[in-house]
Amino acid sequence: MITSFRKFFAFAGRQSRSWYLGLFYEVIRCILEALQFAALFVVLDALVHDTMTRQTALVAFGIMLASVIGTIIFWDLAHGKEGEGSYRMCEDKRIQIGARMKYMPMGYFNSHSLGNLTSVSTATMSDLESMSFAVIVRTLVGVMHASIFSLAMCVFSWKISLIFLSGVVLFMVINTMLLRCSKRLSPQRLEAQTVFMDAVLEYIQGMGVVRAFHLADKSNSALEQSIRDTQRKNQLIERQRIPYIAAEQVVLRIASAAAAFCAIVLFVNGTLALTFCLMILVSAFMVYSQLESAGEMFFMLSMIDASIDRVEEIHQTPQMDIDGKDQTPAWLDIEMQDVCFSYGEKQVIDHVSLRIPQGTTTAIVGPSGSGKTTLVNLIARFWDVDSGSVRLGGIDVRNYKLDSLMQHISMVFQNVYLFPDSIENNIKFGAPKASHEDVVKAAKAARCHDFIMALPDGYDTVIGEGGATISGGEKQRLSIARAMMKDAPIIILDEATANVDPENEAALQKAIEALTRGKTIIMIAHRLKTVKNADQIIVLDQGKIAQQGTHAELMAQPGIYAAFVGTREKASGWKIQAGAIERRS
Repeated sequence: MITSFRKFFAFAGRQSRSWYLGLFYEVIRCILEALQFAALFVVLDALVHDTMTRQTALVAFGIMLASVIGTIIFWDLAHGKEGEGSYRMCEDKRIQIGARMKYMPMGYFNSHSLGNLTSVSTATMSDLESMSFAVIVRTLVGVMHASIFSLAMCVFSWKISLIFLSGVVLFMVINTMLLRCSKRLSPQRLEAQTVFMDAVLEYIQGMGVVRAFHLADKSNSALEQSIRDTQRKNQLIERQRIPYIAAEQVVLRIASAAAAFCAIVLFVNGTLALTFCLMILVSAFMVYSQLESAGEMFFMLSMIDASIDRVEEIHQTPQMDIDGKDQTPAWLDIEMQDVCFSYGEKQVIDHVSLRIPQGTTTAIVGPSGSGKTTLVNLIARFWDVDSGSVRLGGIDVRNYKLDSLMQHISMVFQNVYLFPDSIENNIKFGAPKASHEDVVKAAKAARCHDFIMALPDGYDTVIGEGGATISGGEKQRLSIARAMMKDAPIIILDEATANVDPENEAALQKAIEALTRGKTIIMIAHRLKTVKNADQIIVLDQGKIAQQGTHAELMAQPGIYAAFVGTREKASGWKIQAGAIERRS
């Protein structure tokens, strides 16, 4: 138990001061609460000796009043500090998790499920918010309360005090056994919770596919199975703890009865005054009141331990920004020297070397799975290379702080993510201090001002999570406006027009032209007209550079690029008209 408390207070970090202060107030509250026994002793002593007077009653009432008022005041102070420590501790940890995730290698997110991260950030942290306050306080206060009252019994008889303290010791022995049992089962409960979170997220995110393929029953069965597993793990913990809880209660009851019996025996033998005997008989079953209540919470200490371990697991993940510095390169040429990179055992980039001069346009083409997106992600340092180097301005990207590196790069992805916030806040995400006029200027350049103004609240319109309430072309143009606000000198376009309908394509192309004017452009594209005017074209195949050159140079030689262009030209010669496929002349 002591180890659990140490781990918790270390985990609390800067908020541990609030916890220590709260516990200090709890100690004072326990002492003030013990004054009620002093008031009871005054009354019993007066009754035994037939000396009850108005003054005696007033003294007892004064002691009781001071005890009650002091207990209320320090209860409020203690719970205020403990509550503040609990919620601020979890606030700090959530912020730390969010900050750390920004600098984790993207491979971490491939090997750790979304359900795990969501579970730790929400359910696990919520457990810590509620359990830490209830368990840590009630267990410590329960032990303190019982110990203080047991020691106070030395006033009456050291034998009685020893009996009460023996009850506390036996209680803690049983509780240690309970903690061992809970420690074995708590990780299973948390794992079931993560699986359940995974199943819920999968069910919600895959709802469109479920409906389209009439798989509602199958999808429901997976979710229901995870619910049953979670229920079974929780019930197992409850069943395992019941015998220990019962044993704790029996020990405390026996100790209370033994103390009362001992008091009677000592009185009969003439070694204990009647007042003391009555006092012990009245208070025997009150000494353990808070310890009994805390006993039901002790088993949750192991759950807190397991929850802390889950959070610390994220905090122990490697970061990519440990040795980097703020860098301002003299030029912005991009160089790759003998770069290799693998996802696990699968090599995706195989000894690639290339140079992208500042201010030029480079197109990257190749079959699906050839490593195009991985290549540009290595430039932006979403991952670190296995071997070789990626340099910006002659400086290895690993020597940049990530924030410093990303100041020079803007990315427009094929799958755009927009936050559930106003359109204006989404556009100025990369430049939060920008004015409304700057936002409008970028929106006009990105060809999205008109559709924004057609929305109910214009730039203040709140869009759904992921931009679910607007079309794909509109999302792409908003992402381009966002990139314009950042105004980085290097633009990476990852198939930015791949999923755009013909009606939006013309506006999107104009937006891209406005975004990329005067910049270094790296584009992944399949459309011929976005590739043929590039200063250089890189053709990837199975992670290697198969061809490299301009459009004219690559068309003059047989290979993947010429075949790619031929396929595209052949496809453009077909159209659907009046329900039939015709070849254009």
